Amino acid sequence: MRPRNGRHPILWVTVQTGESASPPGPRAAPGRGPRRRDRHGRGLRGRLVPPGVPLYRSRAQQFDDLVLEAVARLELRWESELSGVEFAVQEVPDSGGVGDDGVPLAQIIRGAADASDPAHPAGAPRIVLFRRPLLARAEDEDELSDLVFDVVVEEVAEILGVDPETVDPGYGGLD
Repeated sequence: MRPRNGRHPILWVTVQTGESASPPGPRAAPGRGPRRRDRHGRGLRGRLVPPGVPLYRSRAQQFDDLVLEAVARLELRWESELSGVEFAVQEVPDSGGVGDDGVPLAQIIRGAADASDPAHPAGAPRIVLFRRPLLARAEDEDELSDLVFDVVVEEVAEILGVDPETVDPGYGGLD
């Protein structure tokens, strides 16, 4: 259908002005949240807890929780030895960290003296776990939890100079 003036009609236009304008896209009816689709009758996709509520945890936060749980399990037995060790999570290793053995799952960074920061004494090691490579190796949440714990055990064992079985008698090893 062509209008009388020879131009096509404009069916939809979204105009944003200022910083407080809402993002473009379909709008929800007043008083209701965003519309969700249940394609093919398989149920709604994603988490049931919407972002913004206290119960919501992002995937990165959930991974951080797994690392904290693994460290807490080891601190029961190795509290004094782990008191100076820092644990960190990084998305992926730096480009220089990838070797012939493939992508590392974790890395130990031996500390150096930093006079400007008393929180980092000389020689305090840091264990950095790489989130994306660990996620790629695990098939589900339980396997990821076990993998994170095994990697933490191996890195702690390397720092302490002992076997992983000494750090955790139930150590199963990485396949």
